[in-house]
Amino acid sequence: MAADSLVSHSRKPPWLKVRIPGGQAHIAVRRRVVEGRLHTVCESARCPNLGECWGRGTATFMILGDVCTRSCGFCAVHTGRPDEVDQDEPARVAEAIRLMGLNHAVITSVARDELADGGASVWAATIRAARQAALQCRIEALIPDFKGDETSLQTVLDANPDLLGHNVETVPRLYKKVRPQAKYDRTLQLLARAKARGFFTKSGLMLGIGEEPSEIEEVLRDLRAAGVDVMTLGQYLRPTAAHLPVARYLTPEEFAGWKSHGLAMGFKAVEAGPLVRSSYHAEEQAAFLTENRGAAATKGPEQPQKGARCTNIRDSVL
Repeated sequence: MAADSLVSHSRKPPWLKVRIPGGQAHIAVRRRVVEGRLHTVCESARCPNLGECWGRGTATFMILGDVCTRSCGFCAVHTGRPDEVDQDEPARVAEAIRLMGLNHAVITSVARDELADGGASVWAATIRAARQAALQCRIEALIPDFKGDETSLQTVLDANPDLLGHNVETVPRLYKKVRPQAKYDRTLQLLARAKARGFFTKSGLMLGIGEEPSEIEEVLRDLRAAGVDVMTLGQYLRPTAAHLPVARYLTPEEFAGWKSHGLAMGFKAVEAGPLVRSSYHAEEQAAFLTENRGAAATKGPEQPQKGARCTNIRDSVL
């Protein structure tokens, strides 16, 4: 990586400024998380949008504990030996969703590679419990790859989430240093399998970690070929000095260009911006589900429009 690509923490551009968390809604969410003994990716992954999202009365729940078995170079979630599976966690998450009155709930998890099913049974129990507790709430499941195990994926799909998400995160060339325990093809296969079984699907890409525009273009085309419906792109932000450095800060205009490009390629919704993360404005991203609920695209992915090529544009997400 070139020397000028090692961007200093102190030189963040002004568009990356975020508001200080506060307000009654933020306090209420915090209380709900603490009282429910819950984990959120907002806190564990040091999401820059915590203040905004909690201030709107929403949060992204993280199940299966807060210790991950993987050691991705970009992620702030703690890596180590996880605790025993908490069998009461699904009920507590469901109750929090009910009490918060959410219309769209995003649930994610750490990777639990030490478990035979990767935690899929807990995933299914959480989705079902949330569905029973809040009948009108859409459930978005942002899952790990379960090491490619089809039975684990089917266990989650059998619980019938409204939207199935799995992040590609970066371009294939950078996988070994960004996602050393993941595989690019495995991510694409998971998304394609979910789409083939009639589910709306979503993925996310973070930028500014050393990728080239042509590589972003390739990933977007691969995701469309896998039938992905919703795409998020955001700026990679280095959580600590121990994580991978930022190669470049993309401008808001570049993100806007990637959003237009993604929509032209056939994604149903694209959220792109410096502070965008997987669950950022998730309810708005999934608005099309209201019109298409129960009618997931089983016809296969739409073809990109002619001439929808990448020129001088960019994007990112977590």
